[in-house]
Amino acid sequence: MAIEDDVLVIGGGLAGATAALAAADRGRQVRLVSYKQSTLRHASGLIDVLGYAPAGDGPLVDPFDALADLPEGHPYERVGSEAVRDALAFFDDIAGEAYAGSHTDANALVPTHGGTVKPTARYPVSTAAGLASDDRDALLVGFDTLPDFEAPLAASHLEAAGVPFEARGVTVRFPGITRDDAKITRYAHLLDHDESVETAAGETTARDALTETIRSHLEGESRVGFPAILGDERADAVRADLADRLGVDVFEVPMGPPSLPGMRLEDRLYDALEERGVRVTTGVPVVDYETGAGETGPNGPERIDHVVVDRNGSEIPHRADQYVLATGGLVGKGVRSERERVFEPIFDCHVPHAADRYDWFVDDVFGDQPYARFGLPVDRDLRPLDAADEPEFSNLRAAGAVLGGYDFAAEKSGAGVSLATGYVAGRRAASEGER
Repeated sequence: MAIEDDVLVIGGGLAGATAALAAADRGRQVRLVSYKQSTLRHASGLIDVLGYAPAGDGPLVDPFDALADLPEGHPYERVGSEAVRDALAFFDDIAGEAYAGSHTDANALVPTHGGTVKPTARYPVSTAAGLASDDRDALLVGFDTLPDFEAPLAASHLEAAGVPFEARGVTVRFPGITRDDAKITRYAHLLDHDESVETAAGETTARDALTETIRSHLEGESRVGFPAILGDERADAVRADLADRLGVDVFEVPMGPPSLPGMRLEDRLYDALEERGVRVTTGVPVVDYETGAGETGPNGPERIDHVVVDRNGSEIPHRADQYVLATGGLVGKGVRSERERVFEPIFDCHVPHAADRYDWFVDDVFGDQPYARFGLPVDRDLRPLDAADEPEFSNLRAAGAVLGGYDFAAEKSGAGVSLATGYVAGRRAASEGER
């Protein structure tokens, strides 16, 4: 007996979680199925809308000014700028006080672990005191057991980028950590629980030891930036305690994967899914589908009757009225490539690409790579289109990185596209189910 839902979302990243929340917000019965652990824990936790125009212009001050000029087929062109605003407002309600940036349309400039500055629309409050638009001098602190953040190098890159403040970086030893392969959650746990640690001066607590270490390096800076490891369950309290002890503002610098800000965002989203009654099933890949009753015939799009998931070798059918595909792009394997073709592996939806695989890329590693835009073309209802620009299925929508027509890495638009298209796909799926 197939499991029945109003809306079934395939994929557990930002796009999938947003789609499920948006559909559940309309009172629909929603299930989310995901094969792997959410990609959110590998993300920076920043919500970028559009940092650079497709032609490379930027960083953009106001991303909404540029949305109207995006090319046909871009995900933002498909959903429209008002939907982007609605999706951000939806995110603001879920994120609550954990995120800042809703007070303005302008991008904030958030320094990252490499010393680059990322234009972003919403950012964790833990990063707020570190914005590059702030003219207060900053001390960046790195740890010798955490090589992913070279504080002196990051500081020099910031100054080379022309930030309006003096940045200085130091590398110190983190109290209680001796191994350079310790998980970032270990750093956070020490600070969360203010555990006892051994120092040259004797036994003390992690926060005391860290405070004393940093105090000796301050040279009048009014803010101090740490890699994003300042607590997990009690991150706000850890940051506030360190700021009080040091007498300066304390902020986190977003890191590469694995990312505590990404994990915190994942926890917030999945808590919201639970609160709204969304049934979440992880570790089960969708391996097949069948069309059935309700097909519109040879001259119209078919209707998906159910999908099949592989649960420990058993094939379990899941039936829903509407489906949302949010499985990611080439990196997440929601789009795959072989020597002769590029394809979407679950429903075999059409992925436009050149017939000659040597036209999928250019020799310049920093050039405009065609493969970066590989993904599903969709109509304005976010239904995937076939090679004749007709909907593949009447009850399937796509959202997030599985979509084509944009280069999220170059545009700094990945999270924004996932949020906007996930929101629209979930709302449209819920509305369709009401008819």
